[in-house]
Amino acid sequence: MRSIATPDSPLEPTNYLGFTEKDWIELLEERGAKRFHASQIMKWIHHRFISDFSEMSDIGKDLRDHLIEKGTLLEPKVRAEFVSKDGTRKWLIESFSGSLFELVYIPEQDRGTLCVSSQVGCVLDCDFCSTGKQGFSNNLTSAEIVGQIRIAIRKLSEVFPRRKRNVTNVVFMGMGEPLLNMDNILPALDLIRSDLGYGISKRKVTVSTAGIVPAIKSLAENADVSLAVSLHAPNDE
Repeated sequence: MRSIATPDSPLEPTNYLGFTEKDWIELLEERGAKRFHASQIMKWIHHRFISDFSEMSDIGKDLRDHLIEKGTLLEPKVRAEFVSKDGTRKWLIESFSGSLFELVYIPEQDRGTLCVSSQVGCVLDCDFCSTGKQGFSNNLTSAEIVGQIRIAIRKLSEVFPRRKRNVTNVVFMGMGEPLLNMDNILPALDLIRSDLGYGISKRKVTVSTAGIVPAIKSLAENADVSLAVSLHAPNDE
């Protein structure tokens, strides 16, 4: 089973926000608990957005107490929100490391696209990108990536309560190079597409890269999503 902590330290509690169904099943089997609890727990976390395991009323107290003792459901913190005239929303998010990154929601007539970040800063420093100019701080954990989805869905439901679904598309086109953070991207992609997670169609999930070729193959083998490659030049020719 993957070890997922908040800051990258074995002394920190596991952040279960980044756990996939496979992770939950492994954890439950180690505890001698039934596999079906995995779907119950995931629905509480990703459909009802709980932040405290004690809220899971259909899970036995012993298991709840174990989860409370061993882990957490910690989201990164929203430090600021900005709204443009066309409805685009940008949130400034504080990572578990204390560094800041951005999350952007772009509304269109027939879709709502969430642009998530995968790193704080970026090591590539492409000439056309301002993110690289700030240098590289750290990879975002799967919990921090999934936390962005939770934050956006919850915030948008407060602004547009009558809409059934505000986020229809997710693109990894925010800060950072996603394919240099595959260990955290892959479980996050699993949760974004899973019906026990956020149920977004694989055709509406896109990972963008500046061209990390070996990781493109790995992405194709491990995640059925769309790929976008950033190509930039002073002219089309």
